[in-house]
Amino acid sequence: MEPPDYHAVVPAAGAGSRMNSDTPKQYIDINGDPMLLHTVEKLLQVKSLRSIVLVLDKVTFDDPPLKFYHHKISTCVGGSSRAESVQKGLQHLAASVDPASWALVHDAARPCVRVEDINRLISQTAGGEGGLLAMPVVDTLKKADSSLKVLETVDRTHLWRAATPQLFPYHLLLQALSSALEEGVDITDEASAMQRAGYTPELVECSADNIKVTSATDIALAEHYLAVQKAEKTHAH
Repeated sequence: MEPPDYHAVVPAAGAGSRMNSDTPKQYIDINGDPMLLHTVEKLLQVKSLRSIVLVLDKVTFDDPPLKFYHHKISTCVGGSSRAESVQKGLQHLAASVDPASWALVHDAARPCVRVEDINRLISQTAGGEGGLLAMPVVDTLKKADSSLKVLETVDRTHLWRAATPQLFPYHLLLQALSSALEEGVDITDEASAMQRAGYTPELVECSADNIKVTSATDIALAEHYLAVQKAEKTHAH
C-alpha cells in the first residue's frame, strides 16, 4: 500500500506581543537568519512532506519580508487566532489533498525542532488517529490561588508539555477545528480540537531543545540550541 501524503501547515500570522519587538516574532534574527527561515529549513529536510503552507498575516502576505522560492512552499492569509490560521492553511491545501492525506502543523516559533523527532512522529502515528511531539514534565508543579498562595503540589507522573509538530489525518483535523471554531470553543492546539471530537492523540517524546520562542530571553537559548545541533551535524559527517 502506498504511504499517505503529508502536508505541513505553519501558522505564522501572529504578532508575538510578548516579545516587545517592532518586528513580528517569526522574523526576529536568530544566528543571522529570520526565525521562520530556520523553521522552514527543518521542515524541508523531512523528505515525506509533500508541501508546506506558510500562513501569514495580510500585511506580511502582501509585502513579505522573507521570500521563499521552493516548489514545496506556498503561502496564504491567516485568521485572528492560531486555530483560524491553521483552518485557513488546511483550506488552502484542499485542492491538493486526497482522502488519505495527513496534516502536520508546526509552530513558526519552534525553530529548534529536530528532524529525527518529526520523522519519528510520522512513523509512530502511522495508521492511528494521530499525535504530537511532547516532553514529560520534570519540574515540581504547584497549583496556586489568585493571590499566588500555594494550594497544592500537583502530581506530575502523567503530565506532559505539548509541543509541535502535531500530526493528524487531514480531513479529521479540518472537521474538528471547524466544529470548534463554529461553536466558539477556545482551541490552543490541534490535539485539543481532536480530543474534543472524540479522538485520542498519541504522545511522542521529543528532545527538550524543541522550545517555543515566546520572549526575548528565549532567543539566546534558541541560538545556543541551533549552534549545538549544527555542530552535532558537522561532527556526524
